[in-house]
Amino acid sequence: MTNFASLSNDIKQYLIVTGNYWAFTLTDGALRMLVVLYFHQLGYSPLSIAMLFLFYEIFGVVTNLVGGYLGARLGLNKTMNIGLAIQIVALLMLVVPNEYLTVVYVMIAQALSGIAKDLNKMSAKSSIKMLVKAGQEGTLFKWVALLTGSKNALKGVGFFIGGLLLTTLSFKGAMLAMAGCLSLVWLYSLYALKNDLGKAKAKPKFSEIFSKSQAINVLSAARLFLFGARDVWFVVALPVFLAKTFGWDHWQVGGFLASWVIGYGIVQSIAPKLIGFKAGIQPQQQAVKWAGWLGFVTLLICIGLVSQWQLHFVVLGGLLLFGVLFAINSSLHSYLIVSMADADGVSLDVGFYYMANAMGRLIGTVLSGWLYQLYGLEVCLAVSLLFIVLTMMISVKLPSNKLSG
Repeated sequence: MTNFASLSNDIKQYLIVTGNYWAFTLTDGALRMLVVLYFHQLGYSPLSIAMLFLFYEIFGVVTNLVGGYLGARLGLNKTMNIGLAIQIVALLMLVVPNEYLTVVYVMIAQALSGIAKDLNKMSAKSSIKMLVKAGQEGTLFKWVALLTGSKNALKGVGFFIGGLLLTTLSFKGAMLAMAGCLSLVWLYSLYALKNDLGKAKAKPKFSEIFSKSQAINVLSAARLFLFGARDVWFVVALPVFLAKTFGWDHWQVGGFLASWVIGYGIVQSIAPKLIGFKAGIQPQQQAVKWAGWLGFVTLLICIGLVSQWQLHFVVLGGLLLFGVLFAINSSLHSYLIVSMADADGVSLDVGFYYMANAMGRLIGTVLSGWLYQLYGLEVCLAVSLLFIVLTMMISVKLPSNKLSG
């Protein structure tokens, strides 16, 4: 506590924002796993489960655009607190009898959760730009990687918690427990977050929510297909495949996916070392190279599935390799957007970029349920490979100048 008190006010505010983001991430990961497993248990088809997340992703697209604008005008503290409050409402909406849990009703609750998630993410990621001095690219990459990696590790813990809560407390009990814990975080946030961190000096116009930077537009397009490539087989197809084909129960599915995401987050946090940032990096070269390795692994998994050779080894081993390479790609992209964003009103550029991220998740989520239901996991992975190839082709247009510092 003494060390915390000696920090500058901006650093304190950023640490509180990060803590809020971590707490929110635990509930977000748990909620996703709870919805997938519980509604699969109720007999919903893979496509129906995917549709439950449709509004979550659609409103994520809208929220990142509007949220970036609000963050620049109001300050990131206000957007963070609004996001926490909305997530609490979304959780409480699901504490109703089963007959009320229709597809449309759950989609509305998920829409609120999607809005909350992206307000929190945009606030936390944008804050870093305000605290790292211009030109310190190595420090910026390290901070972004640590935030992104820790968030995803905690999301994995959330997956584990979701499976555990469904087994021990039931679906409704899990919702109440998470809403109660997050309410305490929200009340502290209302008290502690007082500064308008990230508030633009010049009030941005609403028309400025769309990026005018060629580099950010290219990076956003690459991000769209990168995350579509992950979610097209990870969101719905993989959990259902593990439960149906391998015969795993809720605890096993939740535990394995939790471990995967935790490991994925750890790799993200050390990505600067794996990429070798000390000598500087070229965005174009690195983005294309790491996407290429990700595509190669995805191709091998596709071949193994089609040949029906050692399914457990192919799916589980391939998933681990995919996770390592995807984590490096994701961490690299997250650093590049913060580095390229305009320092004044940074949330505008970051919000636009994560709008593309949410669009990729939306496309991947819908395709994950639809393609798996009609064709199986093999086709989901084939589409994933196609998206990775598109990511590589788009990344060729990124700036080729070296970033160092």
